[in-house]
Amino acid sequence: MRRILVGLGLLFGCVVLFSVLGFQQWLNKPIALKEEDRTLVLKKGDSVARLAYQLERKGILCNPKLLIGYARLTGQDNIKVGEYQLEEGITPAELLSRLVAGDVVRYSITLVEGWTVNQAVVHIQQQPEIVKTLESEAEIDQWFAGFELPNKNPEGWLFPDTYQFERGATDKELLERALLRMRNVLEEEWLSRNESVPYANAFEALIMASIVEKETGVASERGEIAGVFVRRLHKGMRLQTDPTVIYGLGDSYKGNIRRKHLRQPTPYNTYVINGLPPTPIALAGREAIEAALNPRDGKSLYFVAKGDGSHYFSETLEEHERAVKQYQLKRVENYRSSPNNALQSTSTE
Repeated sequence: MRRILVGLGLLFGCVVLFSVLGFQQWLNKPIALKEEDRTLVLKKGDSVARLAYQLERKGILCNPKLLIGYARLTGQDNIKVGEYQLEEGITPAELLSRLVAGDVVRYSITLVEGWTVNQAVVHIQQQPEIVKTLESEAEIDQWFAGFELPNKNPEGWLFPDTYQFERGATDKELLERALLRMRNVLEEEWLSRNESVPYANAFEALIMASIVEKETGVASERGEIAGVFVRRLHKGMRLQTDPTVIYGLGDSYKGNIRRKHLRQPTPYNTYVINGLPPTPIALAGREAIEAALNPRDGKSLYFVAKGDGSHYFSETLEEHERAVKQYQLKRVENYRSSPNNALQSTSTE
């Protein structure tokens, strides 16, 4: 009897040993993935069991109960929803570990300096991985109204940057992240402002930053452009900047600003109104905000585009008028030789 029991014990031990070895081999054997199965999307409510049987039906995983039992035994049955990219050679053990860790695919989206809020919203909603929840302009306006923005206008309140997100993120989530980021950046920069800047609050600084952003073609000129506008405000001069005029024209602007537009009264026509327009006109980056709050010292009160992205700065109106004639003439000649190029007006005339 003792020999029989010992023999049965040895047999049982061998069975257990071979089972453990077989299980270990199964856990670390690469899954037979097809090219179309490399992307795995887990939705809310998906479990290890549901996933295991789904993979079995696709012919990807054999013995799904082994994965289910292993997950329960090791406490790895809490998998996270999201999109996963599976590479060739991944094993059941590695797959389960990745699903528990939530190592999902992350996408990126960039909001560009100088865009309007409408452009940013459209760009966000065009991303196929983002869920669109705001269906109309009215819904968008109502959603922004919940943030109690100055003048109840969201223009300029999204921070231009690159944002990471996962599949299934909503347009509201991305917009809120960009809005809160702008608030934080503006608050940080406001604390380090030059005390001589003529803004009543940070919102006015954001308005100026948006103008600087639209006027700047060469990054190194941001501070000098901001200096021109700040000195004009100090002297009670009108800003006379074309981007605000263009913004005020809205859809009626067809790509070529004319003198009649400079005389057309709108809240944004800085050739007509005194001081700043009522809201920002574009998304301003941190550098533009910093320039608006810490403008470069100098005496220039005018500038004109030279046609290569840079500007010529003048201290007097006479010098500015000579520069306008010089650079406008060059631009007309360039326009005639390249009719596909748009001829644009000068700024701060």
